[in-house]
Amino acid sequence: MAPTSRSESLRGVLFAIGAYICWGLFPLYWKPLHHLPALEIMCHRVVWSALFLFAVLSAKRHWRWLLPVARDAGKLKLFAFSSSALTLNWLIYIWAVNSGHVVESSLGYFINPLVNVLLGRIFLGERLLPVQGMAVGLACAGVAWLTLLQGGVPWIALSLAFTFGVYGLLRKRAPLPSLEGLALETLLMLPLALGCLAWIGFRGASAFGAGDPGIDILLIGAGVVTAVPLLLFAAGARRLKLATLGLVQYISPSLQLLLGVCLYREPFGAGRALGFIFIWCGLALYTGSSVRRFLRERDAAA
Repeated sequence: MAPTSRSESLRGVLFAIGAYICWGLFPLYWKPLHHLPALEIMCHRVVWSALFLFAVLSAKRHWRWLLPVARDAGKLKLFAFSSSALTLNWLIYIWAVNSGHVVESSLGYFINPLVNVLLGRIFLGERLLPVQGMAVGLACAGVAWLTLLQGGVPWIALSLAFTFGVYGLLRKRAPLPSLEGLALETLLMLPLALGCLAWIGFRGASAFGAGDPGIDILLIGAGVVTAVPLLLFAAGARRLKLATLGLVQYISPSLQLLLGVCLYREPFGAGRALGFIFIWCGLALYTGSSVRRFLRERDAAA
C-alpha cells in the first residue's frame, strides 16, 4: 500500500470515528425534545441543516458544482435515493429514541455493519480476510441472539440498519465530495420539509416560536449537530471499505447502549449482555487483525 493510500485510510478512520461518537451521543440531544412529534423534529433537522450548509458554501464561495449536477439526471437520481434513505433513517431514529427505545436503536446500529458487509460484497465486490470473516461471524451470532431475545421482529432495529446501510452504499458511490453531496441531499429534502412545517404551522401545532426559547435553540442547533457528523461520515465512507466502515460503527451503538441502560434505565438483562459479548469479541478480533496487517505493511514499506 502506498504511503498516500495509507494516509487516506487513516484519515478515513478518524473521520468515521468522529462521526460515530457524535451519533452515539445523539440521544442526549433529542431527549429534551421528546414531547414534540418526530416528524416535526426531522423537518427542522432538514431545514436548519440546509441553512447551515448554505452558509458554509457561501463563505467558501463554492457553488459552481451545483449547476452541472442539476443538469445530470443520473446524479440527481442517485442523490434523490440517498436523501430518501437518510430522511427515513432520521425519522425512525428520532421516534425510537423519544419513545423509550434507545437500547433497541443501538441494536439496529449493531446490525448495520453486517448490512454494510453484505452490500459491499454484493455491489462493490469487497472481500474479507478469513480472520475478518470470523469476526463478522461472531458479531452476527451476537446480533442473532439479541434479535431472538426480542420475542418478535425488531422492526425498529432492522429499519435503522437497512436505511443507513443503503445510505452508506449510495454515499460510497456518490460522485460528489462530502460537503457538496450532503448539501445536495438537504436541498432535495428541503421543499418537502418546508411544506410539512408550513402544514404543521397552519394547524397551529408548531412548537417553534411558541414561547420556549430552549426548544427553539435546540431545533435550530439540530442543523449543526446533524450536518457535522454526516460530513465526517461521508468523508470517511469515500476512503474506506464498507466492511471497515461498518465495524468501526460499533462505537456509536455502544455509546447509545450505555446511555439507554445507565442514564435512561431501559431494561438490559443477562441475555442481552451475552449477545453484546459476542459482538465485542468479534470487534476485538477484527481490530487485532487490522493492527497486525497495518504493522506488516508499515514494516514492508520501511
